[in-house]
Amino acid sequence: MKTTANQILEENQTLRTKCLVYTRVMGYHRPIESFNIGKKGEHKQRTHFTEGKYC
Repeated sequence: MKTTANQILEENQTLRTKCLVYTRVMGYHRPIESFNIGKKGEHKQRTHFTEGKYC
């Protein structure tokens, strides 16, 4: 029998903990959870910078 991801998550529900994501806003770090609806939308639209190797 093949175990699905949902089954694994349900079995280990008691082991899970909440993960807070922080972002830098106006010079200080703040949890995204405390953002208002508009700011959460802005955060989802952000593009992440990945630095390439140019040597």
